[in-house]
Amino acid sequence: MRELFRMVFVLTAICAVSALVLAYANKATKPAREYQLLKYVVEPSIREVLKGYDNDPIKERKEIIIGRGANGKPIKKTIFPAKKGGKLIGLAYSSEGHGYHGNIEVMVGVDLTGTITGISILRHSETPGLGARIVEPAFRKQFQGMKLSDELKLSTQGGKIDGISGATHSSTGVVSAVRKALELFPKAKKEVS
Repeated sequence: MRELFRMVFVLTAICAVSALVLAYANKATKPAREYQLLKYVVEPSIREVLKGYDNDPIKERKEIIIGRGANGKPIKKTIFPAKKGGKLIGLAYSSEGHGYHGNIEVMVGVDLTGTITGISILRHSETPGLGARIVEPAFRKQFQGMKLSDELKLSTQGGKIDGISGATHSSTGVVSAVRKALELFPKAKKEVS
């Protein structure tokens, strides 16, 4: 019986030390992991949706509070400002819509008039060869030059965006994400200006 207690104590001690080491490693590497995500995933998307800036939007990013969740905690959004000669020329930030297999995260670039300069798909889990075609330039370029209006809908709903054949949910998810981004634009512009 004594041997059993000793074995349980040793296993508990090993688990506790392992948990502490993993928690420390997670905390110590978090800034580096976040920077890697920004540098190698977000920054290429920013370059794709905004043109003509001479600053570093990653370094000048700003977090704004866009509301409160069901639990009362603030919902934050990271805004990436594009500047030329120190003057703000546009913003880039992500938004989500729901596709066929889950959320679709879209990076949206907007100039100061509220016109879309470009979109990029950051993350999705849509069906390869079908819904995954939302990443194709032919689909994404339809959004350039659009503002928040009735034109920013799928053509089947009276808008000007041609959806991907056989991937209505995916197309709708992208349009929904872009619309949400443009609805947030006035607040984002005010907070960053």
